Amino acid sequence: MSAELSILVVDDDAVSRRVLEQTLIDAGLTPILTSSRAQALARLETHTPTVVLFDLAVPAPDGYAELEQLRKNPRLAGAPIVVLAALESDDEVARLFALGANDYVHKPFRPSELIARIRGQIRVRQYVDRLSQRDRDQETVLALTQTLASTLDIRDILFTVVQRVAAFAHVDRCSIVLFGESGNVGYVLATSDDEQLRDLPIALEKYPEIREVLATGKALVIRDGTEHPLLEVVRQHEPMIGFNSFALLPILHDHGAMGVLFLRSKQKSSFDDHELSLVTTLTNAVAIALRNARILQSLRDATEKSRSLRAEAERRVQLFQRYADFFESAADSMVVIDRDGQVLFANPRAREVTGFSETELMALRFEDFLAPLERDRASHLLRGFLNGVYPRGVDIAITDKSGAERMISVSFSSVLHEDNAVVFSFRDVTRERATAIELKQTKEFLESVIDSSVDGIVSANLRGTVLLFNRAASRIFGYAPSDVVGKMRVETLYPQGGAKEIMRKIRDPNVSGYGRLEDHRVDMLNADGEAIQVLLSASLVIVNGKPIGSVGIFTDIREKLRMEARLAKAQEELRSREKQAIVAELAGAAAHELNQPLTSVIGYAELLKRQLIDQQQLFHAADVIVRESERMAEIVRKVGKITKYETKSYVGAAKILDLEKATETEGEEQPL
Repeated sequence: MSAELSILVVDDDAVSRRVLEQTLIDAGLTPILTSSRAQALARLETHTPTVVLFDLAVPAPDGYAELEQLRKNPRLAGAPIVVLAALESDDEVARLFALGANDYVHKPFRPSELIARIRGQIRVRQYVDRLSQRDRDQETVLALTQTLASTLDIRDILFTVVQRVAAFAHVDRCSIVLFGESGNVGYVLATSDDEQLRDLPIALEKYPEIREVLATGKALVIRDGTEHPLLEVVRQHEPMIGFNSFALLPILHDHGAMGVLFLRSKQKSSFDDHELSLVTTLTNAVAIALRNARILQSLRDATEKSRSLRAEAERRVQLFQRYADFFESAADSMVVIDRDGQVLFANPRAREVTGFSETELMALRFEDFLAPLERDRASHLLRGFLNGVYPRGVDIAITDKSGAERMISVSFSSVLHEDNAVVFSFRDVTRERATAIELKQTKEFLESVIDSSVDGIVSANLRGTVLLFNRAASRIFGYAPSDVVGKMRVETLYPQGGAKEIMRKIRDPNVSGYGRLEDHRVDMLNADGEAIQVLLSASLVIVNGKPIGSVGIFTDIREKLRMEARLAKAQEELRSREKQAIVAELAGAAAHELNQPLTSVIGYAELLKRQLIDQQQLFHAADVIVRESERMAEIVRKVGKITKYETKSYVGAAKILDLEKATETEGEEQPL
């Protein structure tokens, strides 16, 4: 059932009302049931029905008086009244029509007849309404055509033209667009929903429907923009284009279309032949007025110049008045530009950052903000705006009024798409970026220092995942840093249970103090599973009073241990040789001390033998003395062999017995 075909039923009989209600519903009509004129008048306060179905049997004063009062109600001036009554005389029927009835159905009625009479009245009313609307539309077009034909300066009436066209064509927006000479740019001279808008440049590449009319010179009607193939590209870039129906009528010039009258509706519109005929007539009148007034070229020239004039910019600023309070109080700098880069508005924070006054900013273009090396980037960004590309969070170098270069972080957006405006907000991040560069350089320096350390440095988070593994650690443990960082747990470098024991000691305040461990000897494991002797200094990494990880410095002491072992062996050998030297010295001293007495004994014994040659017993005793002394002397000579030693250098200034040279004369007889 359609709400547009509502039937106001006035009948005091409940049974009759139910019968009428069902009859109307079965016919696809919407009944509005009332039992009296008072109820009917109350409903008329909020609703105007399509038809009134009045039962003449309504109580006193009498049905005729009730009918007369209903017809006098201004809300029913155009609504037909169908009367239900059981009348017999022609005079009574004539009286009904005299009091305002449009039709009469005799009771009891046949449902088909009643519905036919009601639908007939609906058709009559619709026909009359269309005739009346057409008369009004034609009068409007005639008046506008006469106005266009009688003036040479039509700029002031263009808004009236598009506003009246939008009204009688039942569309949401009507605009007049003229084409630039290049065919790539159009200019909106007037639009029905904004009296202040004029000379607005638009990129025709974003309006394929306008380009189609420009190319063919013929009218174009698109009743459903969500499916029309011509708007496929537009739907891809802007899925919610806002309008569903379009009608474009060419404003013809001697050499083709010089513009279009552009109708747009948010709902699916039929654009019937009558409406298009009236709009076509008015479009031709606009074309004639433009041509006869010889203002086409002047309009183009004025439009081109207006983009650089401050007066035009001030007018455009009014478009953004509803954003003024927000812009003025925003902590970030905000600037509004048009698609050609002309500044339209700048808030106080933007003026503070750039150093320019409001007047100076309004005279600038977008590229004037940027540092010289960024000028090409400005052109690239402006082209991107035409294609719907609005970068966010990008760093751009600008030059302030003093000539100093600043770094700003910028985000662009299109806040008023239909007005071709772009707003960009920015923050001065010069100091932050300089600090970031210094931090990066410091970080790189520290990483270089860590990587250049001769000691292995390994850091891990509290879960044990290795986060830092320098080149010295790679040399000690035999792993490549790329195979360890973020992939290996620090427990892999320790024997089983070793990592937990080290962490326990780091946390034990009685070892080296809480959170650290100094010069601790520990055995680690390399990539081949072999034990490595290292000296470990480790500590917890504390942030805001809480440990977040650990770091260890590993000193490889394997070579040091090998050197200590060799030194201990040499010291042991030195002690042994020193003992041999002492024995040799003692033996030499003893041989030296025995040499002289034995020589004397042997000499005196030989003298006694010569003197006692005749005394056999004494001679024999002296001979025994000589033999035993000589045997003792032989022993002394053997001891004397090791007293002929030489020394050689050992460590530093120390000397040891050279046993090899001491035994070279072993076979030689040593004199006493």
